[in-house]
Amino acid sequence: MTHRTISVAAAFLFSGVVDAHTFGAPGAGFAEGLAHPYMGVDHLLVMMAVGIWAVQAGGRAVWLIPAMFMAMMAIGAGLAYLGLNLPYVETAILFSVVGLGLMVATSANLSRGPGVLLVALFALFHGHAHGLEMPEAGAPLAYAAGFLLATLSLHLAGLGLGYAGRGLTMALKFGGVAMAATGVYWLTSLQA
Repeated sequence: MTHRTISVAAAFLFSGVVDAHTFGAPGAGFAEGLAHPYMGVDHLLVMMAVGIWAVQAGGRAVWLIPAMFMAMMAIGAGLAYLGLNLPYVETAILFSVVGLGLMVATSANLSRGPGVLLVALFALFHGHAHGLEMPEAGAPLAYAAGFLLATLSLHLAGLGLGYAGRGLTMALKFGGVAMAATGVYWLTSLQA
């Protein structure tokens, strides 16, 4: 394990609660939607972990899990755009950091149904957070297309890491534990 890996993990563990969902999106369009998922470490971690865990799950899950995430994220965004609120969105997003971190750390062998449903639930809340900004966007559909394309790129990066990490299982386990610990830290900071 390199010093760089340890430094990155420590930065995540000791950073404050990441909340990329409060800046609003007045006048936003495709470019702002495309940039948005890259602006919050919580989004980066979860969306890449979806790809990593999909590789760990194997088989059809490699495409099914990211596809389900994308579909449910779009539904969550649509619900928010229509004014239908979900409770505890930020808390659920932080739980997704913990949950997906643990799934990667343990290479969780959930049967396709429960694993896909869990990822779908996490995606619904991530989409809702993005969708809350759509009514303020100058071009809401372009904004949504941007954040969905960014999500796809992060899933693809996670798939790449998952395939590259097949021979580095301890590194993936460490990364998953660090991600889960970061989520726990953020949850306790949120409650404070």
